[in-house]
Amino acid sequence: MKPKAMSRKINAVLFDLDGTLIDTAADFVRIIGKMSAQNGWQVPDEALIREQVSAGASAMVKLMLRHNEQLSLDEATLLGFRQQFLDNYAADICVDSGLFTRLDDVLAYFEAKDIPWGIVTNKPRYLAEALLSALALDQRCSVLVCPQDVTKAKPDPEPMLLALDKLNLSQEVAQNVLYVGDHVRDIEAGAAAGMPTILAAYGYIPPEDQDRLAEWGADYIIDTPEALYELLLSDEFDYVAA
Repeated sequence: MKPKAMSRKINAVLFDLDGTLIDTAADFVRIIGKMSAQNGWQVPDEALIREQVSAGASAMVKLMLRHNEQLSLDEATLLGFRQQFLDNYAADICVDSGLFTRLDDVLAYFEAKDIPWGIVTNKPRYLAEALLSALALDQRCSVLVCPQDVTKAKPDPEPMLLALDKLNLSQEVAQNVLYVGDHVRDIEAGAAAGMPTILAAYGYIPPEDQDRLAEWGADYIIDTPEALYELLLSDEFDYVAA
């Protein structure tokens, strides 16, 4: 009989935020609808908005402008629309957002085992903190790393290494820290830091990238939040507090 493979030792688990841990797309759809009305624009299709969420505020603003043939605007005007978008979002950040299915069970499982979990995101800190607070996750999250905390954001490994430092873990044990994300930059950042990576293929991934996911080099590719739940709680991993 073939011997059972050894479980991978895990001391901590880190997540990307939008499209990986929290489903925020519905709130962005709502905010983009509001901003389109404010500017007399047509609203892009919901599916198109969802595909751009992980790419950030600038990408969603450019989607609106492109959809309304406004991309020829000067840089200052573009930045003004981006700020309008962020202001609208910050004022009403969590109406329809929530943890993806079964991921609260995953977090509770880690907490019961004294395994710290945290977030490494390219979302601005003031927005990430407001979102986590609205979902009562701010006191549960062991570490939050945002672009304001580093000199180089993902895909650079600097945010991942800072998260290790804040968890009092050395870079030498990075192989014992999982990183879960839904964008190629997440996989690149995790791998560059020496972490095993899980691609949340259920996240906000444009159709043109769907056939290239294997090329991103993640250790695991997961198609649904339920499948992520099953993987993380399987005997693939041996959770051990550092």
